[in-house]
Amino acid sequence: MTRYDYPGAPTRRDEQGGPPFFALIRAWATGILVLVFTEYLQATVVYEHLASEDRLETFTGRLLLIHLPNALCIALAAWAAGRLHPEPYRDAPRRHLAAVITVPVAAQALNMALQWHGLSTEDLLMSNAVLVVGCMTGYAVDRLQED
Repeated sequence: MTRYDYPGAPTRRDEQGGPPFFALIRAWATGILVLVFTEYLQATVVYEHLASEDRLETFTGRLLLIHLPNALCIALAAWAAGRLHPEPYRDAPRRHLAAVITVPVAAQALNMALQWHGLSTEDLLMSNAVLVVGCMTGYAVDRLQED
């Protein structure tokens, strides 16, 4: 007889997602890794090979070469964080939303704090719009995979 057979004994480790805080940490760590990796790819592939001064002068060029790739990076990080948020805690909507969007929001806040002096109105509005679109896309894809 094992210790799990006694009434009132704690459940097995594989039947539980662990403490709630550690479940969030695991999701956030995944989100950070995915965000850093995708942003690195964006910086090395898009910025170095595709972006030029001529292409970035127009709004369409900035949209295609900066904002849409950023939205994709944020969506992938949010989706990955949501996928690795363990099962017992996924059912709590607030906790799961916090697991999904905390990393992109924190990265955005850090980015704004570091580059505040050089931001134009377009930069501020578009980067926040990209944040919302990326987070909600990642969350929606994560939720669609639940079904």
